[in-house]
Amino acid sequence: MTDEGKIPNTPDLVSPERRTVIIGGAALAAVAVAGTAGSAFAAGPDMSRGADNFYKSDRVTTEDVRYKNTYGMEVVGTLFRPNQMEAGRRYPALVVGHPYGAVRQQAANLYATKMAEQGFVTLSFDQSYWGESAGSPRGAVLPDVYVENFSAAVDFLGTREFVSRENIGVIGICASGGFSIAATKVDARIKALATVSMYDMGEYYRTGIKGERAVETRNSDLQIAAANRYKEAETGQPIHGPGQNDPVFLEAAESRDFYSTERGLVASNDRRTTPATYAKFMNFYPFVGIESIAPRPILFVVGGIAPSRGYTDKAFEMAAEPKELVVIDGANRIDLYDRTEIIPFAKLTSFFNQHLGDAA
Repeated sequence: MTDEGKIPNTPDLVSPERRTVIIGGAALAAVAVAGTAGSAFAAGPDMSRGADNFYKSDRVTTEDVRYKNTYGMEVVGTLFRPNQMEAGRRYPALVVGHPYGAVRQQAANLYATKMAEQGFVTLSFDQSYWGESAGSPRGAVLPDVYVENFSAAVDFLGTREFVSRENIGVIGICASGGFSIAATKVDARIKALATVSMYDMGEYYRTGIKGERAVETRNSDLQIAAANRYKEAETGQPIHGPGQNDPVFLEAAESRDFYSTERGLVASNDRRTTPATYAKFMNFYPFVGIESIAPRPILFVVGGIAPSRGYTDKAFEMAAEPKELVVIDGANRIDLYDRTEIIPFAKLTSFFNQHLGDAA
């Protein structure tokens, strides 16, 4: 990629809505396995197109940190700092949020490392109830706390002597795209926002990716949640399980290739969730009021063939200017977790340099 955030020999198609199409620098192979329940899956992970989730950099210093959110819950994160930092200078900073059901070592640390290489101070963190952060039962759903944790990360960064608290932005990956939109609406300290492969978890549990979750399915899920709550109240023990009745998850194949193989597997994350708490997503509407984020800018990055692309398209349509949509032609949702050849890091760098001050 060039310093301007474009891939060589690729047209930059800009409409009045500031829409940009970026085509991957390497040919994108079609997903060979359909995302159907019970389908056979390749024994080895697809490590093509620069898949490098566990990337490390000798140009970046890392430090695990602990801090409290506003509810007094301990949050565990990793702070990334460029090695070449000038004493006494305050640097622009980025909070990076991981996908739902993940931990910071899955996608978030890669983005945090790459952006720290570009001169930003970055912070990834485990959401409450996940990874090393506090919260019980494990795998619980509480969108308000997920959203709060972005503001808690801003608290932490903005109180570091080497961070410019007037120049803090956010990158939200997958479900964290929705959580970070909700956080940015109410936290004026977040000066610029980028979402990648964004998911609206509320809309997913209400209607699915393409309307496949019928009313009967949602009602069945709510009945399961209600029954589980009684069982948990009677036994004092959380019930873990899938929590939904969808016969097919449209993005299952690529999810399994990342989370269930050495490509993205983290031993400490068993991805167990608590179905009794899924109902909380039904009341989560992150896009309502998204226009209030303006005049702070939003960059939306999405894979062109991701079934969940509709969430990004909807948010982009609803958001006010300044906004920009970057479509990675031929990429699915998980491709943008770790495939370094097609993730538009140069575009992310130029976007945040423009709106937070040049980090280089």
